[in-house]
Amino acid sequence: MKGFKLSFINNQPIQQKYIQYTIHQTVIKNSPPYTNMKLREYALLFICFLYLSFPSNVSGQNTSVKNIDYKVDSLMKLMTLDEKIGQLNQLSKGVATGPEGKKYDLDKEIQSGNVGSLLNLYGADSTYKYQKMVVEKTRLKIPMIFGHDVIHGARTGFPIPLAEAASWDLQAIELSARIAATESAAMGLHWTFAPMVDICRDPRWGRIMEGAGEDPYLGSAIAKARVVGLQGQDLAANNTILACVKHFAGYGAVEAGREYNTTTISIRHLRETILPPFKAAVEAGAGSVMNAFNDVDGIPASGSKFLVTDVLKKEWGFKGYTVSDWNSIGEMVSWGTSKDAADAARQAMNAGSDMDMCGFAYRNHLKQLIKEGKVLQSQVDESVRRVLNMKFSLGLFEDPYRYSNPAREKETLYKKAHTDAAREVAKKSIVLLKNEKHILPISKKIKSILVVGEVANNKWDMSSTWSGMVDSKHNVTILEGIKAKVDKTTKVYYTQGADPKDEKILSLDSALVLAKKCEVIVMTIGERAWWVGENNSYAGIDIRKNELALMNGLLKTGKPLVILLTNGRPIIMNEVAEKAPSILETWWLGSMAGHAIADVLFGDYNPSGKLPVTFPRVLGQIPLYYSQKNTGRPAFTMSNGKYDGGIYRDVVNTPLYPFGFGLSYTTFNYDELKVISDSTKIGLPVTVTVKIKNTGKVSGEEVVQLYIRDMVASASQPIKVLKGFKKVPLAPNESTVVSFTLTPEDLSIWDREMVFRQEPGEFKVMVGGDSDKVITTSFYVK
Repeated sequence: MKGFKLSFINNQPIQQKYIQYTIHQTVIKNSPPYTNMKLREYALLFICFLYLSFPSNVSGQNTSVKNIDYKVDSLMKLMTLDEKIGQLNQLSKGVATGPEGKKYDLDKEIQSGNVGSLLNLYGADSTYKYQKMVVEKTRLKIPMIFGHDVIHGARTGFPIPLAEAASWDLQAIELSARIAATESAAMGLHWTFAPMVDICRDPRWGRIMEGAGEDPYLGSAIAKARVVGLQGQDLAANNTILACVKHFAGYGAVEAGREYNTTTISIRHLRETILPPFKAAVEAGAGSVMNAFNDVDGIPASGSKFLVTDVLKKEWGFKGYTVSDWNSIGEMVSWGTSKDAADAARQAMNAGSDMDMCGFAYRNHLKQLIKEGKVLQSQVDESVRRVLNMKFSLGLFEDPYRYSNPAREKETLYKKAHTDAAREVAKKSIVLLKNEKHILPISKKIKSILVVGEVANNKWDMSSTWSGMVDSKHNVTILEGIKAKVDKTTKVYYTQGADPKDEKILSLDSALVLAKKCEVIVMTIGERAWWVGENNSYAGIDIRKNELALMNGLLKTGKPLVILLTNGRPIIMNEVAEKAPSILETWWLGSMAGHAIADVLFGDYNPSGKLPVTFPRVLGQIPLYYSQKNTGRPAFTMSNGKYDGGIYRDVVNTPLYPFGFGLSYTTFNYDELKVISDSTKIGLPVTVTVKIKNTGKVSGEEVVQLYIRDMVASASQPIKVLKGFKKVPLAPNESTVVSFTLTPEDLSIWDREMVFRQEPGEFKVMVGGDSDKVITTSFYVK
């Protein structure tokens, strides 16, 4: 082969250069460890590399699974055990997103072939530098995969996931993910640790802001939309990235809402509530899944064969790879289920966990574990095969630098089309909770307005937590959005109001003076951005006393008051709900927050959001969610006698705001709920129709929600469960008939023997604008 020159392959210069370099180093130079190879072995090596070089539309509709499998098998034959283990080791470069652990020389680790993936590094130039290092300094030149937490936007910030869930708009959510993927890919990233699909019913948990709320049906639909948005139709395209569904499983159910805590989850609750969004994401083609920090039935998730192998890989047929959360494999020692890091590595690998994030458990111990017979070589090979499969699917073997293009990065980030979309998604995420005397919308020609609140004039808060790549200098504050919206002659006053760091009111007197000059007051109340997210659990989630005092002072002026809730979780806000005449739930809305909020405040957009999570009245009601189950003495249907249904004696059982709740500047009427057939056979779909009419004076969108109840079943069922929703635009006095199809799967349950099947009997159908206000009919399955 001496003198052979590779001079073709798809006419891609970088790809050709890469393959030429590989062949040159391994064959022409005859460098170690090939000095003793026979000609036949040289030929095999050359053929393998030549085969690996051919492009292979490997994702989405163009996927050639068999083609990739051949390439992976060919490459695996060339790899040493150390090189295989290196593919399962992920290290961090940049800001740590977990506890600082073992110190290491990253460059040395990479050049030694010990790193298959890097996280927390981004930017076209930076990723090129480190990809070049692995391509030029390692024996087999296997590209690294770069991952990052792209949770709600890359450079352009979108609403936090809980806020996007409030839009109930799957197209908007998919668009948000699509733009995040486009910008992330332009910044050199291949992989995001999103979406988080944990169902959460305890708002004390700070990471509730990362998910879709309390309901598995809504959560499943949103999980699918986000996976499709991130991965697109072709992973090999340079504007898509690999999704990572997290945290598998049960992380949102940590006891007392306390981060990293244990869980108490029955198999039934796991199947009915926690697993459905993960299953939906896998069915949508998610390429990776992240282990959870918590345990399930006493077994840490990273070491749970039941979760990772039995359910995810075998039952659901998941073809991607799993990755631990930050050192979650090593942390099994602290759980007391592993005696040391080697034992943790053994348990995790035998459970089917493929990649170790920042833990060194695999890096330091897998080789010895194989030698001792505690881990099978075939198990390691299977994990490596899964990782390599996704690297081929991303097109990294065709061109390792395909995502690292500074020119594309510059022209892609923060494009007008992206910011326009961010504004659109943000305004759809706003929920109108109260609007007495029709204070909203405010006239743009108003003569004067007072804006109150620290958050109203803070750019970083608009992005909130988990927004590490968002450039907050571009963020539009609430104050800026209002100023841009009103007439040029309108006087806009601002005062900070309450101190976010303590219980002081910084400017009550000046606020009252300014309030008397103004026609309307807009005040932010709630949380600061850094109060939510990972390890931001709170035992108390009440509105601060100084904000309440300031609100009460402003109310005494008699001027119309609009409250903007800024928060990443349901908060205890009874006094606000009782006294404030108008309330908008504005969450944390991203780069275009100020403009989106102003669009709603001044009537350019009629709010259409609905709550994806229940708001309790008091902390003691938690966990509180709409899909409660009945008991022998049902709290929801019986009177308040001494020994009747389980109730609180000091507060009503009902929430402050129920799941699915959200008002509009118009009103809607529901009528003529029908089931096409009063009875149907098992295995057949059921069609439900309802007539909805806009009975107000302005156009609006309504989220029509369908709930069902299985009246008698072999295992107890919730009093209602969401099984369908559609967002419908209607002009004033316009009406339409909305149709839903309930599939046999929608009507199936996990029965007494934990078999998922359909049972005969009566079903109640409920349709309305939230989970509480519904109209009802019934049908039978025979």
